[in-house]
Amino acid sequence: MIDIRSFRDLLRLFFIFRREFEAAVVATLVLVLLGAFLLPAKYESNARLLVKPGRESTTLPIEVANRQALIAPSTQRDPIVDEEKMLTGRPIVRIVAERYLEQMAGYQPQGVWKTIKFEVGKVANAVIEALRSVLQMLGLVEEQSPVDRLAKKLEKNFTVGHEPGSAVMEISFKWDDPAIAQKVVQTWVDAYLEERARTLGRKSLQVFYENEMQQVATQIDGLKNDLRTRLQSVNAVSVKERLENLTDQINRLADARAEKLNDQAGISSFLADARQQLKRQPQEVVTAREVSLNPNQLDLRRRLNALEEQRAGLLRTFLPDAPPVREVDQSIEQMKGMIAREAERIERSKNFAPNSIVVNLQQQIVDAELRAKQLAGQLKDYQTQLDQLQQERLRVMADEPVISRLLLELTNAEKSYALYAETLEKARIDQALDNSQISNIAKIEEATFNPSRVFPKSLMMLLLALPAALAVGLLTLYLCYLIDQRIHDGARVEAVFKVPLWSTLQDLGPQPWKLDSAFTASLYRLYSHLPTERIERQGLTLALASARPGEGVRFVTEQLARLLIERGHQVRLLGNEPARPGEVLILNASSLLSNQEAFIALRRADLIALVVEAKTSTIPVVQNALSLLTTGFGKVDGIILNKRRFEVPGYVLDLIRRLRGGA
Repeated sequence: MIDIRSFRDLLRLFFIFRREFEAAVVATLVLVLLGAFLLPAKYESNARLLVKPGRESTTLPIEVANRQALIAPSTQRDPIVDEEKMLTGRPIVRIVAERYLEQMAGYQPQGVWKTIKFEVGKVANAVIEALRSVLQMLGLVEEQSPVDRLAKKLEKNFTVGHEPGSAVMEISFKWDDPAIAQKVVQTWVDAYLEERARTLGRKSLQVFYENEMQQVATQIDGLKNDLRTRLQSVNAVSVKERLENLTDQINRLADARAEKLNDQAGISSFLADARQQLKRQPQEVVTAREVSLNPNQLDLRRRLNALEEQRAGLLRTFLPDAPPVREVDQSIEQMKGMIAREAERIERSKNFAPNSIVVNLQQQIVDAELRAKQLAGQLKDYQTQLDQLQQERLRVMADEPVISRLLLELTNAEKSYALYAETLEKARIDQALDNSQISNIAKIEEATFNPSRVFPKSLMMLLLALPAALAVGLLTLYLCYLIDQRIHDGARVEAVFKVPLWSTLQDLGPQPWKLDSAFTASLYRLYSHLPTERIERQGLTLALASARPGEGVRFVTEQLARLLIERGHQVRLLGNEPARPGEVLILNASSLLSNQEAFIALRRADLIALVVEAKTSTIPVVQNALSLLTTGFGKVDGIILNKRRFEVPGYVLDLIRRLRGGA
């Protein structure tokens, strides 16, 4: 655990992991140098083939184009890809492998170095073959012939491609000998052209078209005779026109019949409604009548007025509840009831005459019945004509599928005959081109002989060896920084462990120790965390603990005791009695993880401090120790970082100071 805050911390990181950095740089340099001189050399041979527009590169062949086949358009398709697939196909690779084995059967390299490499390669291949035989016997690998193994190796080193929009196939082949690479490319291209001409040849097209023309001609004659007989049976030149004529007549009669049916339905509905209205209408109607007021009601109203006058006169003498007044009220109520039962007006006389609506309805009913009889006769005639036409159409439709099939077959046969006649000459030309092995693939660059190797680039590897080694070394530094769990300084102690850092004590090196001012200042900082008032009043028991032995608990105890004595305090390092006023009892509780007696000593402590050795103690160990102390005693008052080292040498710091212009 180291906090990177400045360039000096980066220098510390470098010197902390200096061994790892140097090992990574040296290993990288060795690997690059060995690769530059010992890796097997690879040489490349190139060739270029031009795919010219022609009969072999067309999207559709003659047979498909002339038959008007429906082909889904493909805007993303590149025809050069088909040629590349053929060039790298397994059959061609196998042919090249067979020819390679035939030509290399008696091969003898020229030169001492090549001879040595060749013999070493033979020995290595023999060992590999023996190992493969053992693995095959155990069933771990499948048995393969030498041709198949060589084909896989050739295919792995062979590449072909083209630039977008270009019709030139660029061929590249890598091998350990430039002459062999050139020869393999030549053999590959020749085998590809031969197999392509053999596969795409159409030697039977001419005979095929001649035979088909004769068969189609015979078929056309038979179809014409059958069609003539069928048309005579339906008494028409064209069954389509005959059906259209019959259908038109049937449609017109059906429309007329539907119109008459609608009229008949309307007349029937009218007759039903008219007869219902005729039943509801009276035969006679009143033409004049005389109406006047009812005299009985008028007489009763006069009597009512007299009773009301009588009541008004009685009220001048009697109270409203008096018997005479009540009798008059009863008479008034009876009189009002009689008035309500009489009609206000009465009819004196009226005149009657025949109902004109009834007369008019009777006349319309007679007319509608006559029209209904007329429509029934017309509908009967229409139905008879429709039945005759439908029977005739059914008879024609029974022959229509046969006639249509004959027409379709005749049309197709005529098209086929024309197509065969037009394509016969093209087939003759194709056969002549195939016999001459004329192809649309042209060699625009023969297989090249390149004596300069393409792998490994030894000079480039040597030039980049040092930068690559430094990069690997820096990466190693970074990885070591990420995985390092050791505590190097106290910058992040409080943030990580949630315990205050009391002091950081520098490493004094081997004995005899020389106490410098920095170490003394660190001791005083540790002393400042002790409660001096409590020491004077009741004494203090301080326990110094550590997770493992050797982390400097005894050293810190001795140095702190010396400082306390100088400050005028009494110090005791042993004893079971509690501290007295003015006295500091320092308990040694080292090796918490292995010493059970340390926990007994810690029970008497007023303050507990954990001593951690820099560059040795790790975060998990310290966290475990803190967890034990917190669980057992409920607290840890502070952490003391011991043997803190500044790894950057002094001469490096002096050099940096001089570079900055310091004195």
